[in-house]
Amino acid sequence: MATWNSRGLRGSTLEDLINTTNEIYLSNHLALIQKVPTPITPINIDKQTRHITLAYFDKKSTVDYIGVVQGIPVCFDAKECTKESFPLQNIHEHQMDFMEEFERQDGIAFFLIYYAKMDRYYYLRYAEAKKFWERAKNGGRKSFRMEELDERYFFTERPGLLVPYLDAVQLDLNDRG
Repeated sequence: MATWNSRGLRGSTLEDLINTTNEIYLSNHLALIQKVPTPITPINIDKQTRHITLAYFDKKSTVDYIGVVQGIPVCFDAKECTKESFPLQNIHEHQMDFMEEFERQDGIAFFLIYYAKMDRYYYLRYAEAKKFWERAKNGGRKSFRMEELDERYFFTERPGLLVPYLDAVQLDLNDRG
């Protein structure tokens, strides 16, 4: 079996990698980040196993993760991309609305995008996402290319951390002044 800091976990989902990273951040008292459950209403429940066999989503979920990093509220959504161009249809209007309000309350909102082919992560700041979002709404490209992104916000795993996004949070804070 692969250890948690090996490339052997590449078959895991992006959320599994983030969840493991969040556990490490918590155990080192760096951040408290929780996965936001998607609200569902069960329709059918298997009485023997007590498992939900049919359900529907109550409402649109906001973001995948929410929490606090050294006293700073953060929220983010995790996205995976298989090409060098990220389709904006993967970001939903209700997510953008939530992130806008979150930042209005002095929080930090962002997307973590995993570019699978390049095995690289990108920390997409809300302000940067909004720029691409507005461009698409005004009839422009419905996606953004990797070369349009700020190279400083790309990162890869490093020993002991699968998705080391706190460095990008710090860079974001520094850039905000």
